[in-house]
Amino acid sequence: MSAQEQARGELSAHVREEIDDWLARYPEDQRRSAVLGALRAAQHEHGYLSTEIMDAVAEYLRIPAMDVYEAASFYSMFELRPVGRHTIAVCSNISCMLRGADDLIEHLEKRLGVRLGESTPDGKFYLKREEECLAACCGAPMMQVDHVYYENLTPQRVDEILDSLES
Repeated sequence: MSAQEQARGELSAHVREEIDDWLARYPEDQRRSAVLGALRAAQHEHGYLSTEIMDAVAEYLRIPAMDVYEAASFYSMFELRPVGRHTIAVCSNISCMLRGADDLIEHLEKRLGVRLGESTPDGKFYLKREEECLAACCGAPMMQVDHVYYENLTPQRVDEILDSLES
């Protein structure tokens, strides 16, 4: 997909195919049920959800744009502005907090040179503002990088994970 098509908010054939897969799971009169899967697919391709992309999703699903905006702005997994290529979310719930999540966040901020909610100047990493619970309490402290879970972390293990990521 060209940058011009992205700017116009056009959905690629691949994204439309993924949305169609979600739509097939629901009755025709429940098209809105596919909105989370559709937004995930669009964000995966574009990196974030611009108004133009959300409008295209709404049009493709044949639902009001407001339904798409509400979902995109409610769930923490969606980004509404450009962010770094690799999204890092450190769980901050009680289990992770008690097992060192605050130390991991401090380590990440120092290593990356950014604070929570910021992207690195080179655009490689985005450190999410807060992730209340990632549902992996038994592996605390943990983080999610690009939707992959990493558990029982130490600052050294965090460095290994970041070093292994491609540009």
